[in-house]
Amino acid sequence: MLRLVRFIDRLSKWVGRLAGWLIAALTLFITAEVFSRYVLLEPHAWATDVQIMLYGSMIMLGGAFTLSQNAHVRADLIYAALRPRAQASIDLSLYLLFFFPGILALVYAGFFFAEQAWIIGERSSIMADGPPLFPFKATIPVAGFLLTLQGLAEVLRCIMCLINGEWPPRAVDVEEVDVDKLRKIVEESK
Repeated sequence: MLRLVRFIDRLSKWVGRLAGWLIAALTLFITAEVFSRYVLLEPHAWATDVQIMLYGSMIMLGGAFTLSQNAHVRADLIYAALRPRAQASIDLSLYLLFFFPGILALVYAGFFFAEQAWIIGERSSIMADGPPLFPFKATIPVAGFLLTLQGLAEVLRCIMCLINGEWPPRAVDVEEVDVDKLRKIVEESK
């Protein structure tokens, strides 16, 4: 079971890191558009649509990676005080009652949105020959599928915690900087 969880985590991490590069593409695109608009005096009407599509794709495709890192926002004032088995019970219930129905609805509806967009060659309506929307809409079911897989890994984590009484370890990618620890290190180095 742990091998399957780790495989799904690695897949989510790989896709998330790949999607993270969209921020570089977005930055370059915005820089080029600002140059075109203010230096060349030739703005593009479709630029905002492309920016939204790049940003939206990055966010959607990074969702499974964020879930694999247990980094989604949660109100864990009470949750953090609970024992691991109680946490796993709550998480398992919430995944089954809310997460999977919502994500499966996203995959189902997203598939049909993407299919229709590809069939008609849907383009942005900002101008007659706006940027194509079908690649962007295709990210909806793909991101939903990846979230479904990562949700399965999270359910397996809950089951392992219920059996063993402790959470299985997660692969650590990047940890947040603890400002207090950083200050202490700086003070000690003086």
